[in-house]
Amino acid sequence: QVQLVESGGGLVQAGGSLRLSCAASGRTISRDAVGWFRQAPGKEREFVAAINRSGGSTDYVDSVKGRFTISRDNAKNTVFLLMDSLKPEDTAVYYCAAKFSPFSLMILTTEREYDYWGQGTQVTVSS
Repeated sequence: QVQLVESGGGLVQAGGSLRLSCAASGRTISRDAVGWFRQAPGKEREFVAAINRSGGSTDYVDSVKGRFTISRDNAKNTVFLLMDSLKPEDTAVYYCAAKFSPFSLMILTTEREYDYWGQGTQVTVSS
């Protein structure tokens, strides 16, 4: 079993930055594909970013490309989401998710593909 805990959320003005962390416990996630998702009030949860197990491959939803960066530190069993140039429409609860990945290049972009989820961290961007 893997437990995921997100942190780093908060209130920030438009144009500001936040770095979210997803810390794993229970076992190493160095062989897991990991993703970030978000859910805004009244909306469905959506894919934000994903990274393969080595960190060499990433993918992003179009709305955050060029502003968000996903990365990982397997030695610390942690995945990060650096969010720059934040906009009010980025306001949401952000979740990280993980799935054991037998393939080094595997990136997962849909919710149903993931096995483990964190409880979420709130990000609020004021205009």
